[in-house]
Amino acid sequence: MDQVKQTLRYHHYSYRTEQTYCSWIVRFLKFYQFEIHPKLIAKKEIETRLSHLAAVNKNVSPSTQRQAVNAIFFLFREVLGNTIEDTIRPVKT
Repeated sequence: MDQVKQTLRYHHYSYRTEQTYCSWIVRFLKFYQFEIHPKLIAKKEIETRLSHLAAVNKNVSPSTQRQAVNAIFFLFREVLGNTIEDTIRPVKT
């Protein structure tokens, strides 16, 4: 998480955005019980998590769901340097 925070600060994100992104990233990793390193998570696992988020949080606004997606994308693109496709969308359940 230190690397995530350093990258957010490097890009001049606000402190509140830092807190929110870190929270979503931790939730994302907890979904896999911290058993898979983020570098090893593939597109399928990301889609599975996003689908779970959409299914579990049906009463959550679309903007909140987008915030979670942006945090996960930030982790992969900016922190891990792993380009993931923009076509990743939550799979409808």
